[in-house]
Amino acid sequence: MELVLATGNPDKQREILALLGDVPITIRTLDEFEPVPSIIEDGETCEANAIKKASRIAKHTGRLTLADDTGLEVDALGGRPGVYAARYAGEHATYEDNCRKLLKELDGVPTDKRTARFLTVVALADQSGSVETVEGVLQGAIATACSGIDGFGYDPVFLVPEQGKTLAQMTLEEKNQISHRGRALTKAKDVLQRKIQQTRESGRSAAR
Repeated sequence: MELVLATGNPDKQREILALLGDVPITIRTLDEFEPVPSIIEDGETCEANAIKKASRIAKHTGRLTLADDTGLEVDALGGRPGVYAARYAGEHATYEDNCRKLLKELDGVPTDKRTARFLTVVALADQSGSVETVEGVLQGAIATACSGIDGFGYDPVFLVPEQGKTLAQMTLEEKNQISHRGRALTKAKDVLQRKIQQTRESGRSAAR
């Protein structure tokens, strides 16, 4: 079996490849199928965006496709930036731009009011139109300043209280063990293993 990753973000690819490395499946990236269709992430939820990306790329490549979408919900901001996390500071905002805007909006907010959570939805779609979704959530808080040099996105400002550090202060292995994306992909691995088993059983039946 082959699995296409429906993301051109190298940081996401690195995390996903590390998490799916033990799955007996050939993983392919979007650059192997260029030109790929432009997909506007205009869904009102992470699930809608993940499904849209996975379905479009599965149809384009004719292969099982995995896509994810992540939102950041900050309680003091009424749940913002939510599904717009990646473009919070503008359509072409950098990671630093988004972190800077978030910290500015939370300036003066006390520590106990800076609670937040990451939500990742992973969608697995095939060329027939079948789609399955799973999700992962990580509870935490927004720090008062950026800390750490690893990770990407809001990792430098997302504090995990139980660990006493931000996601950007963790190694990739440490982050993947507890992160929202890691939790969602652990569930996605179960779906993939089931699909692999179904394919094997189908192949054995056809050979009889």
